[in-house]
Amino acid sequence: MSIDYQLVLAGEIPLEQVAELVAPAARQTTTRYGEPMLSAPLYEEYGYLVDITSGSNGYYEAEDDSGSPWIWEPETYVDINFHMNKEALTEKGKPNMLAAVARVLAERPEDAALVLNSNWLLLTRVAGVLRRHGTTWWSHHDMDNGIIRQ
Repeated sequence: MSIDYQLVLAGEIPLEQVAELVAPAARQTTTRYGEPMLSAPLYEEYGYLVDITSGSNGYYEAEDDSGSPWIWEPETYVDINFHMNKEALTEKGKPNMLAAVARVLAERPEDAALVLNSNWLLLTRVAGVLRRHGTTWWSHHDMDNGIIRQ
């Protein structure tokens, strides 16, 4: 079973610009629907596989801190998907994924959201304001260490 973290950026952004921040060696490929995708198997180095795609008319739904549904529908977007297996999750996967997310947020100004397994909202940035969600996740996984600053 894999664990998936999805960082979504609102807007039309060239995939290559995003790849420079999370996977400079990513290779051009396509999704199963024939859409362009950049992908890099970084299991050895970082504990995850990363796929970067873009689209329009997005729809994202996840559970927020209160258990209520959070819904976001960006007109255009870029998805950065980090796929991890359980063996590499704690030691490599999560810390490296969060470092990559921090780089993207530092370099890109767009509204953003970080979602775990398409179910739980962990982070949002709206109009430049960064907000952590899932406070139990951050503290339980000892990830409240300033990698992502509010």
